[in-house]
Amino acid sequence: MALMTVFLFSLITTQLFAVSIPEGVINSLKTGNAKELSKFFNTNIELAVLDKEDVYSKTQAEVILADFFKQNTVSGFTVVHQGGKEGSQYVIGNLTTSKGTFRVNIYLKEVNQKTVISQLRIDKGE
Repeated sequence: MALMTVFLFSLITTQLFAVSIPEGVINSLKTGNAKELSKFFNTNIELAVLDKEDVYSKTQAEVILADFFKQNTVSGFTVVHQGGKEGSQYVIGNLTTSKGTFRVNIYLKEVNQKTVISQLRIDKGE
């Protein structure tokens, strides 16, 4: 009986605090759309795209990503893992492009009741 109670409690708790990554973030990555993805950026974002790594304004980050997507035509994005807790979330995925697969790490947080991307990394896949 105790085991069943623990199971039900964990199931309910998991559903109440389920991590919800905005669908627009995933769709923007699947299509390589920097303009749409930038709508989810925080005012300043920690961005690392291959050899470019710094804290950029929303506009600067969009330009850097647009250039990356132009050089690496995106054919898909798959989520490998996602998680988080109340107020912060993360997504790890594989971005498939014309020049290979890249590992993507995204960290999101709540700012003024809105989920925004605070950090985005794109690294060459193995």
